[in-house]
Amino acid sequence: MLKRELPYRAQSGRLIRLAQGRIAPGLNDGPLQPETPWHAAVQPLCWWQGEPVGLSLEDTPGGDWPDGRDWLVRLPDEWFALVSTALQVAAWLRNHRFCGRCGAPSGRLDHEFAMHCEQCGQRHYPRISPCIITLVTHGESLLLARSPRFPAGRYSTLAGFIEPGESAEEAVRREVAEEVGVALGRLRYYRSQAWPFPHSLMLGYFAEAASRRIRIDGVEISDAAWFSPTRLPHLPPAYSISRALIDAHLAEVGARH
Repeated sequence: MLKRELPYRAQSGRLIRLAQGRIAPGLNDGPLQPETPWHAAVQPLCWWQGEPVGLSLEDTPGGDWPDGRDWLVRLPDEWFALVSTALQVAAWLRNHRFCGRCGAPSGRLDHEFAMHCEQCGQRHYPRISPCIITLVTHGESLLLARSPRFPAGRYSTLAGFIEPGESAEEAVRREVAEEVGVALGRLRYYRSQAWPFPHSLMLGYFAEAASRRIRIDGVEISDAAWFSPTRLPHLPPAYSISRALIDAHLAEVGARH
């Protein structure tokens, strides 16, 4: 449904209006506005169902504009790529108006996602930050944890940024050891997901715990516990890779019963 090619020659098309992480409602309660002529400030974004889509950045959101997470909850799964792309490109445009090398104003290139500095020649592309996200298991049990930032009662898998010079697998072992004090045995890669809050790429893993002893760090993690597949806490939203890891494990466990 989404074609990752910039419609930079288009003079009109559908629009996503976005301000401060909030997206204006459009046709049929979706995020796309009706076809309209594009002004010079519109950022060509992609093709969606054969139609060109552009991004219109605005200063102030309307009172009825849901934020990105709300849109992902309400929309079918196939919309994730479009909303994710719009949110990440909007963050990049907002954060790269000036050159990070010399501080001069940057200008947008039409044929690719790139901001070009005429003064020093530096080009700035959308930032993508690789992260690991891991479901730790011990037999059928799941190790889930709470961040202080989570809604009340929600537990999730463990995650963290990959550090310079570190492999994804090394990051899995380090993050789990730092956050909950658990040593790991075998790792198994699951899949990846773009995470537009603001610009992460989540690499999903399953990890087998070498023991059940937990020692939380008390900073990134406020609580962690082992849960039975039959007694689970409030889980992450369905659109997240964290929830996909949990659901995949539960399906595997169920298949053995």
